[in-house]
This record gives sequence, structure tokens and C-alpha cells, in this order.
Amino acid sequence: MESLADWSAVRLAGAIAGGEVSAVEVMRAHLDRIEERNPAIRAVVSQQPDSVSLAAAEAADKRTAEARAEGASLPPLHGLPTAVKDLMDVAGFPTTNGSAAFADAPPAAHDSVLATLLREAGALVIGKTNTPEMGQGVLTFNPVFGTTVNPWDLGRHAGGSSGGAAAALSARMLPIADGSDSGGSLRYPAAFCNVVGVRPSPGRVASGRTGNAWTPHGVTGPMARDSADAALFLDALAVEKSVWPLSALPSHPATPVTVDGLRVAWSADAGGLPIDPEIAAVHAAFAEQLAALGAIVEPAEPDFAGADEAWETIETFEFFLGGRHAVDAGATGFRPDYLRNVEQGRATTATQLADAYERRTRLFRDTAAVLDRYDVLILPATPVVAPDAGLEWVQTVDGHRFDRYFTWQMLANRLTLAAHPVVVTSAGFTGEGLPVGVQVVGRHGREAQLLEVTRAIEEATGWIFRAPSF
Repeated sequence: MESLADWSAVRLAGAIAGGEVSAVEVMRAHLDRIEERNPAIRAVVSQQPDSVSLAAAEAADKRTAEARAEGASLPPLHGLPTAVKDLMDVAGFPTTNGSAAFADAPPAAHDSVLATLLREAGALVIGKTNTPEMGQGVLTFNPVFGTTVNPWDLGRHAGGSSGGAAAALSARMLPIADGSDSGGSLRYPAAFCNVVGVRPSPGRVASGRTGNAWTPHGVTGPMARDSADAALFLDALAVEKSVWPLSALPSHPATPVTVDGLRVAWSADAGGLPIDPEIAAVHAAFAEQLAALGAIVEPAEPDFAGADEAWETIETFEFFLGGRHAVDAGATGFRPDYLRNVEQGRATTATQLADAYERRTRLFRDTAAVLDRYDVLILPATPVVAPDAGLEWVQTVDGHRFDRYFTWQMLANRLTLAAHPVVVTSAGFTGEGLPVGVQVVGRHGREAQLLEVTRAIEEATGWIFRAPSF
């Protein structure tokens, strides 16, 4: 019999608000699913006692009854259980950052901006989701909670740094989960786990995690099982907050979309990046599938020259922004890669940073020019399928060798620099049944319309609605 844990977030939210099911029933179903599957997957961490979660659900049901009696509306995520990526503070939960340096962190005293938004939207936080140390890299492993594995193949990575979120969604342990992204941290795991990840336009969702600075480089975004759920979640998160100076993007209404007539700029390799032939074959078949459905698919892409160097300059400088105080205070237990990033960022010159910002501006404008001619730009989401769970990073793709953990992430990094919204959804599966994703890029500030496009693609192809078997 179908469990409530298998229902979509949209269906659950409507059923709770309409009195069809209770928040307690929804919570119990998800807690049972976590108990069943999380020990093998290690996606949800620092989970509070079930009794506390069920008490929060009981309180939500009381608010539901009051709202129905008064004819009042409920917030969009009312009664939905979730867990927050273990980089963000949630009052009452430790923030370990997946690092030995913070393994014994006490429970946070206050909510982060993200946690505040979740609570205001009615979501019930039951724990944290696993992440690599300090959100570094696109594979989730750390000395505090171990490796988060992929529900599609428990011998493979779930991706990262929002790997716990993606795996929890894929395994139907949570209906919604947040992610963050400066170099594919919600896009790679979404592709590996066959869920949806949204990297919104900078400013759409308040986060402000990087030390005491605010930045358009790293963003927070929704993750969900499909684009309809992601749109519901994004609406709840896209609230202007005065503490986040970029959060004044105007909202644009979405209009219905069909794949028939959709104008697609197609990039096979984001400017010449190495792609595994197995991935390339699935992507080529996906392009043919879109064309057969009536889309106009043509090769086109921005000029990505110089983007990798610019991204690295900005990324390592952001690591310095976020890590300098702990490192300078003598905190121990960090991975060598993390310390290397902090020190590389410390050594960044004004000229290097100015050049990187100028390159980012040119790529933003070039991407906008492509999207003046097309509805969306579609690129591969990852260069390989989910890698073996024992790896620290993918070192070789189609004969090309990478010498540093982030250099195999450039499919995502180049789009970070472009600063346009990106939705990762499914392109299909390999012959052995592993998920393959695409990045669908839309016009700046038009996330709602972009999610209508990916929703139409999902409904036309059906790939995203497949779930792993256990």
C-alpha cells in the first residue's frame, strides 16, 4: 500500500490544509521511512527524538483546525517535515559542518535566515542533512557522520555537498529539502539521485552563510522530487529579508508551457569539457526526445573561455571569507584541501579578484544574449554517473585527468559564474539504470517560468518520476 511518504509535497500540503490527512500521520510516515532506510543511506543526521517531531506535528494539526474554523489560509509548507543542510544553524540542533573541527558543536541558540524562512512557511524541522566538510566538493563524506550513499546504488555516492538532501528526497524520507550551491552542490547530487535541484538567481533566496559577508556566488535553493514541488518550495523561500541585501528581485508570474515549440539552445559539453561517453549517449538521446516532442533544439552556448579560472578565484576567496576566523583562531581537524582553499583565497590579489568579477559580468551578459534567442539553455549536469562511494573526487573523465577536487565540477562551476537560474532535472538513465541529469538554464530572475519549462519536460518524458527500489 502506498505510504504518505511517497506522496508529493504539493499533494501533502493540500491534503493537510484540506483535512484529508493530519500532519501527525504525515510525520509518522516519514519517521518510519527514515527508520527503515536512513541507517543504510546516512542522509539525515542530528535527528531529534521522534516524540519531539510528533509533538510539533500535533501543534501543526491544531493550527490547521483553527485556520479551517476561521476560514484563514495556512502557510505553503504547513505540516511538511524537512531537515536542514548541516551548514546552516537551526536552534536546538548542532551545526557540525561535517568537520572534525566542529564535531562537538553545541546546539545552535538561534535560527539562520533559512531556518526562519522554513518555520514561517510552516515546515517542521526534524534534523539535519549530511554534507561534506564545510560544503567542500560535490561528494558527501566526512569524519563526523560518514558517507551518504546513493539510493539507486548503495555502493555509489549520492553527490554533494547537498548529498544528504538529495538522498533523503530520492529515498522518500523527506518531501522537501534545502540545498546550497557555489559549484554544483545542489546540482550534482540532484542529477545523481534523480531529483530536482534549483540554483536560483542570486538574491532570490536569502541565505548569507559566508562568514559575515553576503555574496552572489554561493546561493541557497530548493530541492524536491519534481519541479512542481520545487516551485512550491521556492515560493516559500523567496521572501524578501532586510538582512540579505540581494533579496529584492522582482517576482515574475509564470505562464503554462508545452515542450512543443520550446526553443532550446543545446550545449553538449559546456564549451569542450570532457564527458563520459555513457553520459553523452543519454544526453544525445534526450535531445532527440525533445525534438520528437516538438522542441526546436539547436546548438548554442555562451563563451565560457576564462570562466574556470575566474570561478576558482572567487570560490577560494569565498572560502577565505568563511573560514579565516576559525583557521586564524587555531581550530584543528580541517581537511588539507579546505586549508589550501582558505590560504589560496587569502593570497588573492586585488587584480585577480577584479579580473574574475569582470569575467563574471561578461559571462552573465553573454548568457543573457543566448537566452534572448532561446527559451532555455540545456547542458549536461554531470560528466559521469554517480561515482564509487570510496572516491574523494573523480580524477579521470574520458581520458582527461583532474588534479584537484573541484576541477571535475566545471559543468556546474561555469554556470555559477553565469549567474542565471538553473534547474537540474532528469534526462534519463544509463543501460544499468543509473540516473543522468541535465542543467536547464533560464532567464535571470525568472525561476517560476523556468520551473514551468522543466515541469513540462518532466511530464512529457516521465523520467523524473521514477524512484529507486529497495
